[in-house]
Amino acid sequence: MSLTNEDLLAISQLLDAKLKPLDDRTKNIELLLENDILPRIQNIESCYTSTYNRYQTGISQVEAI
Repeated sequence: MSLTNEDLLAISQLLDAKLKPLDDRTKNIELLLENDILPRIQNIESCYTSTYNRYQTGISQVEAI
């Protein structure tokens, strides 16, 4: 059984229609990660590193006392 060009075109269109919602959801997830999650993670990292640096200098001061 061989498929004609029309059959292949119909299959292609069907797959495109089925995959469109997945593509849209993927784009939404990418935007959420880029615009919401990543800045929050960067903020957490910034707070952590600044706290670490304060503690590191504080330990030196306590040891000097």
